[in-house]
Amino acid sequence: MRGLGDARLTVRPRRARCPGCGRTQVLLPAALSLRRADALEVIGTALAAKAAGSGHRRIATLLGRPLSTVRRWLRRVPKTHTQWLYEQVVQHAFRLNPDILVRPKPWPTLLGHGLNTLAGAALAYCRRVDPELPPWTVIGHFTRGNLLSLPLRT
Repeated sequence: MRGLGDARLTVRPRRARCPGCGRTQVLLPAALSLRRADALEVIGTALAAKAAGSGHRRIATLLGRPLSTVRRWLRRVPKTHTQWLYEQVVQHAFRLNPDILVRPKPWPTLLGHGLNTLAGAALAYCRRVDPELPPWTVIGHFTRGNLLSLPLRT
C-alpha cells in the first residue's frame, strides 16, 4: 500500500469466517480503503484539498499521484455519498462530543463541512481513547472503509 509521499505500508490482511453461512471475509485495517492502492490518509488528503477548492491537477502534483487516479477519487464522491458521509459524521460526533456539532468551521460544500466535522470527531476520539492513534485510522473506522463510496449492501 502507498502512504503519503514515498511511504510504503506492508499489510497482511486477516480472514474471518462467518459462523452462520461459513463464508470467509478479508478484514482490512481501518487505515486502508476498500479496493484502493493508497492509504486512507492519502485519499482523505485529496478530498480535503478538493473541499478547500483545489483541482485534480494540483492535488495530483501535491500527492505525487497520477492525474487519472486523483480524478477518479474525486469523481467517486457523488452528492448521495457526501450526504451518507455527513450522517456518519453526525452520529459519531454526537456520541463523542456534541459540542463538535455546535460551531464547526463553515465550509461552502457539504464535503468540506463533513470532513471538517469528521476530523473533529476523530480528534475527540483520539483524545479520549488513545492519543497515539492516527486520526485517519479513526476516520477509516467511522466510515467503515468507505470514504470514497457507499457501503456495499449485504
